[in-house]
Amino acid sequence: MTTIGFIGSGKIGGTVARLAVAAGYDVVLSNSRGPSTLADLVDSLGPHARADTPSEAAAAGELVVVSVPFGRFRELPVDALAGKIVLDTNNYYPRRDGNFALLDDKSVTSSELEQRFLAGAKLVKVFNNINYRHLGALDRPAGAEDRSVLTIAGDDPDAKKQATAFLDAIGYDAYDVGGLSGSWRVEVGQPAYARIYGPYGGIGHPVTADTMRQALASAQR
Repeated sequence: MTTIGFIGSGKIGGTVARLAVAAGYDVVLSNSRGPSTLADLVDSLGPHARADTPSEAAAAGELVVVSVPFGRFRELPVDALAGKIVLDTNNYYPRRDGNFALLDDKSVTSSELEQRFLAGAKLVKVFNNINYRHLGALDRPAGAEDRSVLTIAGDDPDAKKQATAFLDAIGYDAYDVGGLSGSWRVEVGQPAYARIYGPYGGIGHPVTADTMRQALASAQR
């Protein structure tokens, strides 16, 4: 039984946790406000879920989903994440996160900057370009004609292999967009971001590999 750790258990983190439990994983949830604030979510997920501190969630997880506002990535437990595969859901929103010069002049991507900070971890960018409602509604069994792809980006092949296996288990195929340097193609404002899965208010619609390929081909930095 693989355990998935969560640092940040809001809309995206909580949705991924729900999919993970449904697929048979154990989950350890955490946030910045303390384990007691996650009691309702833990209760709704059942006996395969518990809450702890971010460091303990990182230590417990074979994979660790990081879903915190990008501007707070320097608060992540570096030592506890060393050697871990980090599934990074973050996006850079200057209005929320403040300005980062290296991102504003496009010297690096947000995931590259976060990977530099988490030097001992293996970061895979995933879940960042889909609305949580769509994420919770579009999961399908392997081989289903209406199964959707989720994009992944990362610099470590084994980390991407394990991320792909996790996505498969929770109901999605992986679409590899390459290294972290190319992850801008699935970030805010790009054709492959969010609305490719449908309007925010609905349950969304499947996105095939061909549809994603076309969206990525029209990305402009």
